[in-house]
Amino acid sequence: MSPENTPAEGTTPTIDPSATAPQAAGSAAEPQAAIGEADALAALTNELADLKAKNADLADQYLRAKAESENARRRADDEIAKARKFALESFAESLLPVLDSLEAGLAVQEATVQQVREGAEATLKQLQSALARNKVVAIAPEQGSKFDPHQHQAISMVPADQETNTVVNVLQKGYLIAERVLRPALVTVAAPK
Repeated sequence: MSPENTPAEGTTPTIDPSATAPQAAGSAAEPQAAIGEADALAALTNELADLKAKNADLADQYLRAKAESENARRRADDEIAKARKFALESFAESLLPVLDSLEAGLAVQEATVQQVREGAEATLKQLQSALARNKVVAIAPEQGSKFDPHQHQAISMVPADQETNTVVNVLQKGYLIAERVLRPALVTVAAPK
């Protein structure tokens, strides 16, 4: 203190409140800033823990979903393999009575021509029935019907008194299986005039 500002003896010095206010404010702000940082750090730590828990949960869900999809794929592959392996089972089962009839017919030693013919006709009906049950349908176009290259195979073109590109004669029946050509019908076709 300068001699001019020195208080006289016996008097109490006066303190200017504005001179000490910044110090008090600064010292009070430091603990509040420390408390605010501690709260922010605690909040961030809690948020990090929550995010880690969510991440672990999502990772677990992902692994479970991946395992489930792998199991479903494996089951589907097994079903496809079984379907391929046993696809002909029903078809073969429907042909067994035909086989039995043929064997029974051949077992008869002294059959007449009429008996052989009747046995062959009965066996043919069994075979046609077995094929129909398995969606095998004959392709036998009528004479004069339009030639269809998707279901017919032309062996030759012959002169005929009918429209060009129509079926003249069926040499061999064709067959469809579930509406897909198994074998096209062999036909002769009317040649252009």
